[in-house]
Amino acid sequence: MKLFSKIDIKEATRLTREGRLDEAMQVLKGGAAPGGAPQPSARPRMTGESGLPGSGLPGLDSLSDTLNRFASARPAPAPGGFSPNMPGKSPVIAVPDGARYEEKTFRNAAGSRAYKLYVPSGYDGSRPVPLVVMLHGCTQSPDDFAAGTRMNELAEKRTFLVAYPAQAQSANMSKCWNWFNEADQRRDAGEPSLIAGITREIIGLFAVDHARVFAAGLSAGGAAAAIMGTAYPDIYAAVGVHSGLACGAAKDMPSALNAMRQGAPATGKSRNGGRAPAPAIVFHGDRDATVHAVNGEQVIEQAGAGLDLVEIQTRGSAGGLDYTLAVHTRKDGRTVMEHWQLHGAGHAWSGGSPAGSYTDSRGPDASAEMVRFFLDRE
Repeated sequence: MKLFSKIDIKEATRLTREGRLDEAMQVLKGGAAPGGAPQPSARPRMTGESGLPGSGLPGLDSLSDTLNRFASARPAPAPGGFSPNMPGKSPVIAVPDGARYEEKTFRNAAGSRAYKLYVPSGYDGSRPVPLVVMLHGCTQSPDDFAAGTRMNELAEKRTFLVAYPAQAQSANMSKCWNWFNEADQRRDAGEPSLIAGITREIIGLFAVDHARVFAAGLSAGGAAAAIMGTAYPDIYAAVGVHSGLACGAAKDMPSALNAMRQGAPATGKSRNGGRAPAPAIVFHGDRDATVHAVNGEQVIEQAGAGLDLVEIQTRGSAGGLDYTLAVHTRKDGRTVMEHWQLHGAGHAWSGGSPAGSYTDSRGPDASAEMVRFFLDRE
């Protein structure tokens, strides 16, 4: 306990809640607290699998929870359009006649995770259909994420399956995917193995087009989607990252806070067994006070590392929100990445429904654009 006794947990928690990450980091590192005396240089060791990650020590676990909640998919203050519904409130998901919305559980050596699966009414098993795996943000649930993104409605229109893995609270106090843990960034280990296992299970149970399997997510879920695109480019043909971070952007709590505040170094060099990451479509608000917009640029950089690309930029407006779209194509004209920079947007799903939490109804419809990007791929 002596290692932690002189770290001002309450002060670091207060600063984090106020969004003052630089000062919170200084306190965590044992530096001078704002307006206070310098502290010893001892830094707490964060071990275990929950929180960011939690230590099992009183006070420090509450700080981990606070940091997790700060990292959750909540919008930064901005005028109108946001739906900051209380996390944990589960909306009722409408299921049309002939469609199914099922709850299942997958288990492997890394543990188990529940997941919801939407099967549209147009699916009859006679032909392979695409699959989109949706990874929710912190404090959210599959139902909440389904309602906010309206992905089931798009699945009904275009006939594809949608899976919603649920992060267990036993794995993370705030139900964040543990994108910042080095053990949860590798192929066939930790949470990536669970998400990939859910995907493979669905492929085995349903008629799925193996060439059109995709992953997308928001915030911590967006970071998890970037990890899946890097660790499993043989499974996922493309990924959608909304307000997330690149694979390998952090390895622990201090580096997670740094990455959220200012991005991370050298993420563009990430590889898995010599394979390039999956193509990516990225959405990020330039007023995101939770995950800095530079992280969206780094996801694009990582997905396009080593490719000979041409960039075409356009500006537009949708739903009252301006945006800049950068389309990255290969020399043969094939689009491999899209980067949607949302001007004036915070940390929330663009074009989302107020039926779910942490959505911004203004702006381009991120769900529809991701589905277009996914399903139009050859």
